[in-house]
Amino acid sequence: MSETKNVWNAVRGFEQYSLCDWPGRPCSVIFLGGCNLRCPTCHNATLAWSMSKLPPISGSAVKAYFRSRASWLDGVTITGGEPTCTPYLGELLYELKKFKLPVKVDSNGMRPEVIEDILEYNLADVFAVDVKGPYNKYPELTGMAVSELAAQANLEKVFAIAEKSPASFYFRLTKVPGLTQEDIDVARSYLPAGFSLKLQDYVEPRREKENAQPDYETRRPAGNVVN
Repeated sequence: MSETKNVWNAVRGFEQYSLCDWPGRPCSVIFLGGCNLRCPTCHNATLAWSMSKLPPISGSAVKAYFRSRASWLDGVTITGGEPTCTPYLGELLYELKKFKLPVKVDSNGMRPEVIEDILEYNLADVFAVDVKGPYNKYPELTGMAVSELAAQANLEKVFAIAEKSPASFYFRLTKVPGLTQEDIDVARSYLPAGFSLKLQDYVEPRREKENAQPDYETRRPAGNVVN
């Protein structure tokens, strides 16, 4: 299958080496375009909603980098956008598994069936799932993309999966404007026993111009991804 027909067409960013995307693990980061939410605080707005503005990253070049540098890495993080919205995601994860590197997938948790399939086929080792806040604030936090009831139903499915495979999940919340300490405590209360909620500080997104949609310049190496 050619790269234009598979998941590599959705790869719009690649960071060769990161110390902050997988706690405790130096990793590479692959950024996939597309998202099912419209969060007004999104840092990856161009990537999430207008990925055609960013050129695709060569899958051949990324794989060449892993062939030469896999021994320097402790894993690969797949992020977005929202990876579970990407067609052929399983194909990408299968390709990455050939390099014998642990794989982490970041997700908003709104497609639990995809997470379950990936876990069942051992295509990822860890999922970092966002809990954005109390269920009743999900419409506001996601740009009206998810209702309170849908958010609750989807995350409860993810929590049930996590209870069966606790070593494969951790949960995080970004302290975006408008969330109170009470909101954070409520979100934390949703988690299954034994799990903690990792809190992340909010950083104002870059903007192209005043009153523009939040924008994010995808982290990626200049020129060829292979050193």
